[in-house]
Amino acid sequence: MQFKHPEVLYLLALLIVPILVHLFQLQKFVKVPFTNVDFLQKLVQETRKSSRIKKWLILGTRMLLLTCLIFAFSQPYFGSKKENDRKQAYIYLDNSLSTNTKGKKGNLLQVAARELIENSTDNTTYTLETNNNVHKDISAKELKDVLFKIENTAETKNIKDILLKVKENQRNVSAKNHENILVSDFQNTSEKTFNTFDASTVLVPLSAELRENLSIDSIYVRKETPEGPIIAIRVKNQGAAKKNIPIALYSKENLVNKQTFDISKDAEKTVTFPMGKSNDFFGKITLSYEDAFRFDNTSFFILNKNPRIKILSIGKEADFLTKIFTAEEFDYQHTTLQNLNYNTINNQNLIITNELVRIPKPLQNSLVEFTKNGGNLTVIPSVTSDVASYNTLFNEFKIGSITTKKTDSIKITDINFNHPIFRNVFKEKITNFQYPLSYSYFETNFPMRSNILALENKQPFICDCTLSGAKLFWVAGALDKENSNFITSPIVVPIFYNMAKESMKRSELYYTIGIKNTIDLQRNIDTDKVVSIRNSQRNFIPLQQNFQNKTRITTIERPVEAGFNAIVFKEDTIQTVAYNYDKKESLLAFLDTEKVTKDKKNLVVKNSVENAMQSINEKNEVQWLWKWFLILSIVSLFLEILILKFFKP
Repeated sequence: MQFKHPEVLYLLALLIVPILVHLFQLQKFVKVPFTNVDFLQKLVQETRKSSRIKKWLILGTRMLLLTCLIFAFSQPYFGSKKENDRKQAYIYLDNSLSTNTKGKKGNLLQVAARELIENSTDNTTYTLETNNNVHKDISAKELKDVLFKIENTAETKNIKDILLKVKENQRNVSAKNHENILVSDFQNTSEKTFNTFDASTVLVPLSAELRENLSIDSIYVRKETPEGPIIAIRVKNQGAAKKNIPIALYSKENLVNKQTFDISKDAEKTVTFPMGKSNDFFGKITLSYEDAFRFDNTSFFILNKNPRIKILSIGKEADFLTKIFTAEEFDYQHTTLQNLNYNTINNQNLIITNELVRIPKPLQNSLVEFTKNGGNLTVIPSVTSDVASYNTLFNEFKIGSITTKKTDSIKITDINFNHPIFRNVFKEKITNFQYPLSYSYFETNFPMRSNILALENKQPFICDCTLSGAKLFWVAGALDKENSNFITSPIVVPIFYNMAKESMKRSELYYTIGIKNTIDLQRNIDTDKVVSIRNSQRNFIPLQQNFQNKTRITTIERPVEAGFNAIVFKEDTIQTVAYNYDKKESLLAFLDTEKVTKDKKNLVVKNSVENAMQSINEKNEVQWLWKWFLILSIVSLFLEILILKFFKP
């Protein structure tokens, strides 16, 4: 038994007062003589004895009355914790998109929030963490206010990071007064995540009623035709085979095309729509099907007429570059070193120095300034290149140097399929590639390089080096037909085509919420001015880098909703982009919590938030006893009244 006000118990010492009064009564007895007392002697003795018993009984009831009152005012209770100690609870509530689905009791997130509201207690301080917010040390009332407004978000948190926070919290507070509750569907969570986790925690898995899902996995341009592009929509099925699934294409809210398709069990299906000759198309794809998740049944995309990428080739004229950089997509120009207008350099997106024997100092200075302003540079040496002038340029870039020239015939054998240059180029790794040859090349020492192609001796043939705000692409040997047959290889087209595309981050069909997205605007904006991204409900200012010939914006956490967003400068819309949710949230891959907790005593699984909260509240519950002591004091008073009234000595 514990006491809320133990200092009141000091009043028990005052119980000595009625005892002393009883023992030292000042009443005086007067002797009255009788002529014959033989008959009364026995009666007098019995009366005195009964009177003494009555007084002891009255003393006992009064002592009991006072004792019970003192104990009642000290507020005794039974409990595992001290009543004055504030309980603390850390709650992680997963409000990701995957919890916006129907469970046995209703919407998973809303049911979990409601049960937290109904089972929160005033004697507990809560820390509530969601995927998009943290509310530290809040009361039950504040917790309810937050939960009433909670909504699903595209932001996600790794359960591993949550467990690290739980362990950190456990070190900073008393484990006896602290409880941890993780409420999540534990999507895409590995069992290994809990291997080293040892903090006492309650897991509440949120389980969807439906275990089948149909989702739009990706959208891309499948083919360019004279009639316009053909858009391909890849649909992913998790569950049984399905037939006659309606899929519709909208231009904003106007229906453009509609068709149905069948899809096999746990398979993918590609559906195509011809787009026609449309410069700017604001597309929306919808699937009409009742499944586990609804957010992934709609996707947005935009077909923009992108501005042409500006490319300047300096040096030897190359026919293969003219064929790759067509006028429809690129503004390609060639000039010799003697006819170069240095004022045009900073207006380009990509500069190619093609087989220059020597790079003069003025050109070096211009190229350094060009890359500082965000322009990319491709360097193709000549067979007779002056290594010293090249190394002077590379020294300015601080990327390394050319070490020696080799004149051995060697094959180009290694393709780095993971390099961004080859994104969406190969469906699978090629093993029967006909290797091109190079009859001379320059060996280099570029410590921070990333190989695109490598020779059979592992020296880079084409690589890239990251500069400050730009990239330098290095080709180790001359590409004329006398030195190499590389330009006759089919791989030359995607490499140089994507080099140019890398120099200008053109607008994609859509961007993914929650990952880093980079968008280049062919518009120079003053450093003290900013662009904003907005839709009908929200707007924000993205990270912005200003270069001489473009402005680069970067988004990561925002926007938070799928749909169309305008890039605005001074109330003028520069460009419109589409954002879609991350498709990882569509996967029906959930942690088996029963299996994880089987051999771990620190983890407990509850099938609902209500059960989890009630078990914790019961463990922390205090059983007050003051009412019983008050009742006992009333009983003792009633007993004293009965004794005084009915006990006749």
